[in-house]
Amino acid sequence: MKKFLLSAALLFVFPALAHAVGMAHEFAVDIGPFAAAEASFSYNLQSNSYAVSSHAETANLFDALYPFRADYHAAGIIKKSGLVSTSYSYKSRSRFNTRTKQIVYSPDGTPLYRLSGKNGKQKKVDIADNPNYGGTTDLQTVFAELADIYLKTGSCRAKMQVFDGKRRFDVIFEDLGSDTLSSIENSPYFGAAHKCSMYIDKLNEDGDDMLWQLTSEKPIYFWLMTQNKLPFIARISIAETPLGELTAYTRRITPKD
Repeated sequence: MKKFLLSAALLFVFPALAHAVGMAHEFAVDIGPFAAAEASFSYNLQSNSYAVSSHAETANLFDALYPFRADYHAAGIIKKSGLVSTSYSYKSRSRFNTRTKQIVYSPDGTPLYRLSGKNGKQKKVDIADNPNYGGTTDLQTVFAELADIYLKTGSCRAKMQVFDGKRRFDVIFEDLGSDTLSSIENSPYFGAAHKCSMYIDKLNEDGDDMLWQLTSEKPIYFWLMTQNKLPFIARISIAETPLGELTAYTRRITPKD
């Protein structure tokens, strides 16, 4: 179940305003009949660099049954060719385990090594010569780049390659056109929206990371709306989890000067 919460958190890293100085998000997640989790996201974008951070945690009864916290941080440089990762870190805590991961890059964005930890024990793995990292980025940066594509083209259609320090996989976005969001309690964002889907192609690999819980047969759907002519995610849906449909919705977005 914790991995389904992580799956929802994948889209919490999408920045609402790709060309603003900064933005903070607040999200809520319902799974079946449960108000299951909360999340927050913030980012800062400069002329030649960027940084993004997000946090997800279980709430209410779900927190007693499946206690979980996770924090993600990424930063990088902005080139004409796109956004280039230069740092990535992750930390999660469940009832019995604490896990960490850090990817250390060279200044130009080449991954050098991965530091993975579980319950205080850490392992270092050199990845500079790993053939899978070429042309890839980290997952948080993917969504920053998608926002930039949507602003420029009005479409969320895109395909990007991600390297998690061990495996490479494709993230595929499809544009599903105009749609209308019904009103939902505790969210002020409904009405005309743009519907998109996200698929993860795990390239015939298996693993214990959150990303491997999703396949091209079970897409994540999300709806974009605009504020001041700039996009943000208003709602996210995963049709099937062990406890029913997962719905994540934006409660508040706050521009940061």
